[in-house]
Amino acid sequence: MEKGTKVCKYCKTEIPKDAKVCPNCRKKQGGIGKWIVIAVIVVALIAAISGGGEDKPKKVENDPVQNTTDNKTDTEKNMTEDTSAGQENSEKDIFGIGETAEMNDVQVTMVNYTQNSGSEYNKPSDGNEFVLVEFEIANNSDSEINISSMASFEAYADDYALNYSLNALLEKNDANQLDGTIAAGKKMNGVIGYEVPADWKTIEIHFKDNVWSSNKFKFEITK
Repeated sequence: MEKGTKVCKYCKTEIPKDAKVCPNCRKKQGGIGKWIVIAVIVVALIAAISGGGEDKPKKVENDPVQNTTDNKTDTEKNMTEDTSAGQENSEKDIFGIGETAEMNDVQVTMVNYTQNSGSEYNKPSDGNEFVLVEFEIANNSDSEINISSMASFEAYADDYALNYSLNALLEKNDANQLDGTIAAGKKMNGVIGYEVPADWKTIEIHFKDNVWSSNKFKFEITK
């Protein structure tokens, strides 16, 4: 075969390399490969759309009971273990004090919260109080995550949006502030502060493990 030629895929005649139509059989050359690529892209997009629903965190049991099955039969023990496994892996929307939520290999626990009326030179507005909420975040993923008290959290008191409060954080004493980077395999513990109406009933806090993610851990405090 001479340089600059190719073989017609239909009649096998040697033709110019850049020929779009075979001079012998008059059939078009090429053009199939690009349609295969387009078809593969379309299939991949459909698969991504159909499987791209929002992830939900699952509840992690912090203190499993070890001794309650000692006097049970093997069948009863297996049933208990199956039930526990189902509870650990079940999806849940809102988590409470002491509960651990896990998603994308990140575990978040709302440890506790405190209320206070401030100090001598740091008072909330009339009718309000400070609320400090303690979280522990464990990064079990393979990459570091960034935590920002302002960007990673959003909060609501009785469905009204709350603003991050620097004045509330002045009352955190020795506690850490929830800001910084958590390396892979490491943890962070700290508090985030809000100024809320003193007669609040429910505070809901949403935490995003990635500022650009739509996946949220949702925690709720009820008086």
